[in-house]
Amino acid sequence: MNGFLIVNKPAGMTSHDAVNAVRRMSGTRRVGHAGTLDPMATGVLVLALGAATRLVQFIDGSDKTYRATLRLGETTTTYDADGDLVERRPVTVSPAEIEAALAGFRGPIAQIPPMYSAVKVKGHKLYKLARQGKEIERAARPITIYRLDVLAWALPDVTIEVVCSAGTYIRSLAHDVGQVLGCGAHLTALIRTAAGDFRLEDAYTLEALDELAQAGRLAAALLPPEAVLTALPVIALTPEQEQAVRFGQTVMLDGAPAGTLAQARDAAGRLVAVMFPLEPGVWRPKIVLP
Repeated sequence: MNGFLIVNKPAGMTSHDAVNAVRRMSGTRRVGHAGTLDPMATGVLVLALGAATRLVQFIDGSDKTYRATLRLGETTTTYDADGDLVERRPVTVSPAEIEAALAGFRGPIAQIPPMYSAVKVKGHKLYKLARQGKEIERAARPITIYRLDVLAWALPDVTIEVVCSAGTYIRSLAHDVGQVLGCGAHLTALIRTAAGDFRLEDAYTLEALDELAQAGRLAAALLPPEAVLTALPVIALTPEQEQAVRFGQTVMLDGAPAGTLAQARDAAGRLVAVMFPLEPGVWRPKIVLP
């Protein structure tokens, strides 16, 4: 059970709840997730099992795609529908005004994370401070919105599609768009439709995974560990080189592709390690898989 599961997380469940569900199904405690989804959100959640948990870093920082619904005219404490109503204002904006507001968020921007988030400031998680009624100053963080389009609108609701860099808070985006429009806004629905190369149409519901597990076929849903390494070139190892790599030793690889990282595979094409070059032709394993 070493690999990745692409889960369609349901609403009302935390990402950690999904991890616990798969732990029960798989019988292993070694399960982790990449790219946290809020309880209200649904869609693509990538889970890693077994040794594949060591490769989460290669999907955690990938771009994400979302379909989000904003409710204009209302702001909440959490910037989404799970929070308490803070203010209600009339909504008189036009499609042109909405498009003009969205234009200001496309490209590289600085985003302030919401108070209700797991971001740490001086060792304190923001959401814990928020639950105590405290609000502190948060530093803006650089993100990139690659695409931001209106899919539908029926005021006071506007549905948008967002393609963005890792670390983007769609709740904050909804709130900030509302502030620019002058009427306020919060998030009422959020679906992650893609995380890196993984798409919603390829995701399994937890019910479908449970059926596979009951039939002893959960492994059939697993993607191999190398599924998250498609951006890295491949190095083919001889049996002697494979043995050396498994012991953490450096190997000479003449003609290996240039770059900072590469995936090393055995004669059968199975992933052995993620390698990095010490100098031209000399490679050392960074992560070794069983």
